[in-house]
Amino acid sequence: MKERGTRKKMIGVVISHKMDKTAVVSVDQVKKNRAYKKYSKTQKIYKVHDPRNGCGIGDKVRIIESKPISRTKRWQVLEIIAKGTGKDTEKESVDSAEQGHDTDGNGTQGSR
Repeated sequence: MKERGTRKKMIGVVISHKMDKTAVVSVDQVKKNRAYKKYSKTQKIYKVHDPRNGCGIGDKVRIIESKPISRTKRWQVLEIIAKGTGKDTEKESVDSAEQGHDTDGNGTQGSR
């Protein structure tokens, strides 16, 4: 069977995985300005199809270009290169509230 052609591959970091079978991946690139010969860092965000829901926040993944899967998804997760820490901010705030830390900011620990 003949290959369709070369498809683009990129490496990025997962910044969100709240949707089912979808991850949001941030890809950083360094580009050189032709006129000024200065390098600038650019960041682009892609919605990526993750059929196994295996990605977590902070994971380093390799993504590959594919046919359109939905209105915004044109990329798929090829492999997970490295697992990230995966700390969720919501979980940390719930833990601190359970331990009796000041949650409303006025020093009363939630009592009136």
